Amino acid sequence: MSGHEREMPRAHLYHILMPIIFITTWILDTNIFRISIFLDNYVPFVLRVILFILTLILALSFIQLSHKTLFKSHEPSSSLIDEGILSRTRNPMYFGILLIYVACIFLSISLISIGMFFLIFLVYNKMAVHEEKILEELFGNEFLEYKKRVPRWFPKITKK
Repeated sequence: MSGHEREMPRAHLYHILMPIIFITTWILDTNIFRISIFLDNYVPFVLRVILFILTLILALSFIQLSHKTLFKSHEPSSSLIDEGILSRTRNPMYFGILLIYVACIFLSISLISIGMFFLIFLVYNKMAVHEEKILEELFGNEFLEYKKRVPRWFPKITKK
């Protein structure tokens, strides 16, 4: 089974459209309409920039570590990968992408963008659930045991 067959149909369109919609909404609310950014008045800009930078570094780290673990070759693995960052969270790349959205929200606390983030999270969750069903079909009980050990979203800090 190729890598694309292990993804939700039209996943590439979601990966393109969601950032475009989010960034457009975020920019319009933050810079033009300024409808829901009143919380910016209560959180100092320097703190927001620091949170943005730290969250962005964390996000890019998750994405880089997942690439390093998942794409050692150009072919999808024929065995379940449960090492590296994948021993901490089942969806480190998606988690990293979601953290990029959170970083943008820290930069300007737009309530409309927070609402958009929750919708985007639901889409990523649907994609993750779809892909997990495929992995369950491919790897059976091995994947079911992996699901018991490793959380879908929030990474485990410690190993048992």
